Amino acid sequence: QGTIHPFRKTHRSLFGKLTQEFTLVASDRRSWRVLLFGALNLLCTGCLLMWCSSTNSMALTAYTYLTIFDLFSLITCLISSWVAMKKPSQVYSFGFERLEVLAVFASTVLVQLGALFILKESVERFMEQPEVHTGRLLVGTFVALFFNLLTLLSVRNKPFAYVSEGILCGIIPGLSSVLLPRMNPFVLINLAGAMSLCITYMLIEINNYNAVDTASAAAIALMTFGTMYPMSVYSGKVLLQTTPSHVIGQLDKLLREVSTLDGVLEVRNEHFWTVGFGSLAGSAHVRIRRDANEQLVLAHVTNRLLPLVSTLTVQIFKDDWTRPLLTGALSASPASAPLPSVGPLELDPLTSTPAKPSSPPPEFSFNTPGKNAPPVLLPAPGHHAHRPYALGLGYTAAPPTWGAGTAGDGLRTGGVLCSHI
Repeated sequence: QGTIHPFRKTHRSLFGKLTQEFTLVASDRRSWRVLLFGALNLLCTGCLLMWCSSTNSMALTAYTYLTIFDLFSLITCLISSWVAMKKPSQVYSFGFERLEVLAVFASTVLVQLGALFILKESVERFMEQPEVHTGRLLVGTFVALFFNLLTLLSVRNKPFAYVSEGILCGIIPGLSSVLLPRMNPFVLINLAGAMSLCITYMLIEINNYNAVDTASAAAIALMTFGTMYPMSVYSGKVLLQTTPSHVIGQLDKLLREVSTLDGVLEVRNEHFWTVGFGSLAGSAHVRIRRDANEQLVLAHVTNRLLPLVSTLTVQIFKDDWTRPLLTGALSASPASAPLPSVGPLELDPLTSTPAKPSSPPPEFSFNTPGKNAPPVLLPAPGHHAHRPYALGLGYTAAPPTWGAGTAGDGLRTGGVLCSHI
């Protein structure tokens, strides 16, 4: 008999999970337009690929890749809608916004691979140029142009719009709000590709110059690669959690304002990165004075940084400076406290000076009493002796004892000099 699991979770297959998430996205009425344009895109792409085969035009094939890119763009819109519906979980604490970045990065990289394929085929065609049929070349050009512009202007693609704005802000920071609505890179590349195909059609029809089709294909491929490459670099930097270049100036200004707040001593270990498009996360350590209010400083710092950094972590800690302690400090009762251990050094019993038995006394230094000279002995109580200078001190003159040293050594010691008085 097997084990009974009354609360066992049912494991769904990958297809079942995808179906559930697709149903969640389709429940939003705003996603219906994206799904409708996606179906039309598949139909249009199929027709264009058949016309590319019948006309044997490499330029029309390169232009059709822009329609395939529109399909990737629509898929990115659906992913963006799904990310907006999902909430952060314990596993994904920042949510699923990085999935939008990954979708943009994958779309741009795939289109660049297609452009490289077109360039490779164009080089081969320059060696042996086949004949191009212009029967449906102009029709395919206008069909692709109409559908591409209709898709770009009808469907709002937030991820690609943010990437375009970020790239333009990095190149021309001050004119981004003026130039961006008039310089949509996808609209420009579609118009330039359609113009190139029209010139190709006229040259083939008038002069039967088939090589211009290959040149037009190479030009469209280069424009596609040049448009998609900055977007893939930008989204790749977001995936690597780097700080966006167009917000570095704003962050520096806010950090300078935070460092001038009342009670703030230092802002350090700051790190800011992009979680998703339009979502900036960051963390910082703020050192404050010992008498400052932690909650008040935290509120001021958060109010300054939160408008720009949506996910913010601030660690407040007070200035914790300590004075260095003296290792040989005397205690309150020195008679009962033992002397601290000084390791291998030996303390002199009279002067408490560390002495090295193995080394001679240094030159030009006074020898201590009791080391190289006999100590001065005080007379016993009641013994009357000559009192020098009438200081009231009983003093006995000890005979000079030079020991094993020289006269110079004896004259340099204070104890010997006192004994001569």
